[in-house]
Amino acid sequence: MSHIIAPSILSADFANLQRDVEMINNSQADWFHVDVMDGMFVPNISFGFPVIKAIKKHAKKPLDVHLMVMDPDRYLQQFKEAGADIITVHYEACTHLHRTVQAIKALGVKAGVAINPHTPVNLLVDIIEDIDVVLVMSVNPGFGGQKFIENTYHKIVSLRDIIRATKSKAIIEIDGGVDMLNYTKLLEAGATALVAGNTVFSSPNPTQTISDLKKV
Repeated sequence: MSHIIAPSILSADFANLQRDVEMINNSQADWFHVDVMDGMFVPNISFGFPVIKAIKKHAKKPLDVHLMVMDPDRYLQQFKEAGADIITVHYEACTHLHRTVQAIKALGVKAGVAINPHTPVNLLVDIIEDIDVVLVMSVNPGFGGQKFIENTYHKIVSLRDIIRATKSKAIIEIDGGVDMLNYTKLLEAGATALVAGNTVFSSPNPTQTISDLKKV
Protein backbone atom coordinates (compact mmCIF):
# COMPACT_ATOMS: atom_id res chain seq x y z
CA MET A 1 0.00 0.00 0.00
CA SER A 2 1.28 3.44 -0.90
CA HIS A 3 1.81 5.68 2.11
CA ILE A 4 -0.68 8.42 2.97
CA ILE A 5 0.12 12.15 2.94
CA ALA A 6 -2.15 14.34 5.08
CA PRO A 7 -1.40 18.08 4.81
CA SER A 8 -2.22 19.89 8.04
CA ILE A 9 -4.82 22.60 7.52
CA LEU A 10 -3.51 24.35 10.64
CA SER A 11 -0.62 25.61 8.49
CA ALA A 12 -2.87 26.83 5.66
CA ASP A 13 -3.59 30.48 4.88
CA PHE A 14 -6.90 31.10 6.64
CA ALA A 15 -7.49 34.23 4.58
CA ASN A 16 -7.47 31.94 1.53
CA LEU A 17 -8.76 28.71 3.03
CA GLN A 18 -10.87 27.61 0.06
CA ARG A 19 -7.88 28.12 -2.24
CA ASP A 20 -5.70 25.88 -0.05
CA VAL A 21 -8.44 23.25 0.21
CA GLU A 22 -8.71 23.18 -3.57
CA MET A 23 -4.92 22.88 -3.81
CA ILE A 24 -5.06 19.74 -1.64
CA ASN A 25 -8.01 18.43 -3.67
CA ASN A 26 -5.97 18.76 -6.86
CA SER A 27 -2.75 17.36 -5.38
CA GLN A 28 -1.60 13.82 -4.66
CA ALA A 29 -2.49 14.23 -0.98
CA ASP A 30 -4.74 11.56 0.50
CA TRP A 31 -6.33 13.19 3.56
CA PHE A 32 -6.90 16.61 5.10
CA HIS A 33 -5.40 16.66 8.60
CA VAL A 34 -7.43 18.91 10.89
CA ASP A 35 -5.98 19.79 14.31
CA VAL A 36 -8.49 20.80 16.97
CA MET A 37 -7.00 22.37 20.12
CA ASP A 38 -8.92 23.53 23.17
CA GLY A 39 -6.35 25.58 25.11
CA MET A 40 -6.53 23.10 28.00
CA PHE A 41 -5.08 19.80 26.81
CA VAL A 42 -2.53 21.80 24.80
CA PRO A 43 -1.46 25.45 25.28
CA ASN A 44 -3.09 26.71 22.12
CA ILE A 45 -6.54 27.14 20.57
CA SER A 46 -7.28 26.40 16.92
CA PHE A 47 -10.74 26.15 15.39
CA GLY A 48 -14.05 24.41 15.88
CA PHE A 49 -17.09 23.10 14.07
CA PRO A 50 -17.86 26.03 11.71
CA VAL A 51 -14.38 25.91 10.14
CA ILE A 52 -14.46 22.12 9.84
CA LYS A 53 -17.87 22.34 8.14
CA ALA A 54 -16.47 24.96 5.74
CA ILE A 55 -13.52 22.71 4.88
CA LYS A 56 -15.83 19.72 4.41
CA LYS A 57 -18.01 21.70 2.03
CA HIS A 58 -15.14 21.92 -0.46
CA ALA A 59 -12.97 18.92 0.46
CA LYS A 60 -12.94 15.96 -1.91
CA LYS A 61 -10.77 13.82 0.34
CA PRO A 62 -11.29 12.40 3.86
CA LEU A 63 -11.06 14.68 6.90
CA ASP A 64 -8.60 13.29 9.43
CA VAL A 65 -9.64 15.14 12.59
CA HIS A 66 -7.12 15.13 15.46
CA LEU A 67 -8.67 16.13 18.78
CA MET A 68 -6.14 17.67 21.17
CA VAL A 69 -8.88 18.32 23.71
CA MET A 70 -9.87 17.31 27.21
CA ASP A 71 -12.82 14.93 27.55
CA PRO A 72 -13.32 14.45 23.80
CA ASP A 73 -16.36 12.20 24.35
CA ARG A 74 -18.47 15.35 24.75
CA TYR A 75 -17.96 16.32 21.12
CA LEU A 76 -17.74 13.11 19.08
CA GLN A 77 -21.22 13.39 17.58
CA GLN A 78 -20.64 17.02 16.63
CA PHE A 79 -17.36 16.25 14.90
CA LYS A 80 -19.04 13.49 12.95
CA GLU A 81 -21.80 15.92 11.92
CA ALA A 82 -19.19 18.55 10.98
CA GLY A 83 -17.68 16.12 8.48
CA ALA A 84 -14.97 14.04 10.19
CA ASP A 85 -14.13 10.77 8.43
CA ILE A 86 -11.50 9.84 11.03
CA ILE A 87 -11.64 10.98 14.66
CA THR A 88 -8.41 10.65 16.64
CA VAL A 89 -8.38 11.16 20.40
CA HIS A 90 -5.39 11.30 22.74
CA TYR A 91 -4.57 8.37 24.99
CA GLU A 92 -3.65 10.91 27.66
CA ALA A 93 -7.07 12.62 27.50
CA CYS A 94 -9.30 9.54 27.79
CA THR A 95 -10.08 7.91 31.13
CA HIS A 96 -12.02 5.11 29.43
CA LEU A 97 -10.23 4.80 26.11
CA HIS A 98 -11.90 1.58 24.97
CA ARG A 99 -15.33 3.11 25.49
CA THR A 100 -14.33 6.25 23.59
CA VAL A 101 -13.00 4.22 20.65
CA GLN A 102 -16.20 2.19 20.52
CA ALA A 103 -18.27 5.39 20.61
CA ILE A 104 -16.32 6.75 17.61
CA LYS A 105 -16.84 3.52 15.67
CA ALA A 106 -20.55 3.56 16.50
CA LEU A 107 -20.77 6.87 14.63
CA GLY A 108 -19.58 5.13 11.47
CA VAL A 109 -16.19 6.84 11.29
CA LYS A 110 -12.68 5.49 11.71
CA ALA A 111 -11.15 5.66 15.19
CA GLY A 112 -7.64 6.85 15.93
CA VAL A 113 -5.59 7.10 19.11
CA ALA A 114 -2.75 9.62 19.45
CA ILE A 115 0.17 9.36 21.87
CA ASN A 116 2.40 12.18 23.07
CA PRO A 117 6.20 11.92 22.83
CA HIS A 118 6.54 10.73 26.45
CA THR A 119 3.88 8.00 26.16
CA PRO A 120 5.21 4.45 25.58
CA VAL A 121 3.70 2.58 22.64
CA ASN A 122 3.20 -0.59 24.68
CA LEU A 123 0.34 1.11 26.52
CA LEU A 124 -1.69 0.56 23.33
CA VAL A 125 -1.36 -3.24 23.31
CA ASP A 126 -4.84 -3.81 24.73
CA ILE A 127 -6.55 -1.41 22.30
CA ILE A 128 -4.50 -1.80 19.11
CA GLU A 129 -6.83 -4.34 17.48
CA ASP A 130 -9.80 -1.98 17.89
CA ILE A 131 -8.33 1.13 16.30
CA ASP A 132 -7.78 2.20 12.70
CA VAL A 133 -5.01 4.76 13.21
CA VAL A 134 -2.23 5.24 15.76
CA LEU A 135 -1.01 8.81 15.59
CA VAL A 136 2.51 9.16 17.01
CA MET A 137 3.32 12.73 18.00
CA SER A 138 6.89 13.47 16.97
CA VAL A 139 6.75 16.91 18.62
CA ASN A 140 4.94 18.07 21.75
CA PRO A 141 1.39 18.92 20.64
CA GLY A 142 0.10 22.45 20.50
CA PHE A 143 2.21 24.37 18.00
CA GLY A 144 3.46 23.87 14.46
CA GLY A 145 7.05 24.26 13.32
CA GLN A 146 8.71 22.40 16.22
CA LYS A 147 11.87 20.31 15.99
CA PHE A 148 11.35 16.62 15.28
CA ILE A 149 12.02 14.29 18.25
CA GLU A 150 14.50 11.59 17.14
CA ASN A 151 13.19 8.90 19.51
CA THR A 152 10.14 8.73 17.24
CA TYR A 153 11.92 6.23 14.97
CA HIS A 154 12.27 3.72 17.82
CA LYS A 155 8.62 4.16 18.73
CA ILE A 156 7.54 3.45 15.16
CA VAL A 157 9.57 0.24 15.03
CA SER A 158 8.13 -0.93 18.37
CA LEU A 159 4.63 -0.05 17.27
CA ARG A 160 5.07 -1.88 13.97
CA ASP A 161 6.08 -5.00 15.92
CA ILE A 162 3.00 -4.73 18.16
CA ILE A 163 0.72 -4.33 15.14
CA ARG A 164 2.22 -7.39 13.47
CA ALA A 165 2.02 -9.49 16.63
CA THR A 166 -1.64 -8.64 17.20
CA LYS A 167 -2.55 -8.75 13.48
CA SER A 168 -3.99 -5.26 13.88
CA LYS A 169 -4.76 -3.33 10.71
CA ALA A 170 -3.94 0.03 12.32
CA ILE A 171 -2.18 2.68 10.24
CA ILE A 172 0.88 4.33 11.85
CA GLU A 173 0.57 8.09 11.36
CA ILE A 174 3.34 10.56 12.26
CA ASP A 175 2.56 14.15 13.19
CA GLY A 176 5.16 16.86 13.81
CA GLY A 177 8.36 17.96 12.13
CA VAL A 178 7.90 15.79 9.04
CA ASP A 179 10.03 17.20 6.23
CA MET A 180 11.93 16.31 3.07
CA LEU A 181 14.96 15.20 5.09
CA ASN A 182 13.27 12.64 7.36
CA TYR A 183 10.16 11.37 5.60
CA THR A 184 11.86 8.42 3.88
CA LYS A 185 13.44 7.29 7.17
CA LEU A 186 9.99 7.45 8.81
CA LEU A 187 8.55 5.24 6.08
CA GLU A 188 11.44 2.80 6.37
CA ALA A 189 10.82 2.53 10.13
CA GLY A 190 7.21 1.52 9.46
CA ALA A 191 5.12 4.69 9.22
CA THR A 192 2.23 4.48 6.76
CA ALA A 193 0.79 8.02 7.02
CA LEU A 194 2.59 11.35 7.34
CA VAL A 195 1.14 14.67 8.47
CA ALA A 196 2.92 17.63 6.86
CA GLY A 197 2.11 21.23 7.76
CA ASN A 198 4.85 23.83 7.39
CA THR A 199 6.73 21.60 4.93
CA VAL A 200 3.79 21.82 2.53
CA PHE A 201 2.37 25.28 3.13
CA SER A 202 5.66 27.17 3.43
CA SER A 203 6.87 25.61 0.18
CA PRO A 204 7.05 27.78 -2.97
CA ASN A 205 5.16 24.97 -4.72
CA PRO A 206 2.97 23.05 -2.23
CA THR A 207 1.54 20.74 -4.90
CA GLN A 208 5.02 19.67 -5.96
CA THR A 209 6.10 19.21 -2.34
CA ILE A 210 3.14 16.88 -1.75
CA SER A 211 4.11 14.98 -4.90
CA ASP A 212 7.70 14.69 -3.62
CA LEU A 213 6.47 13.39 -0.25
CA LYS A 214 4.54 10.66 -2.06
CA LYS A 215 7.75 9.33 -3.62
CA VAL A 216 9.52 6.43 -1.95
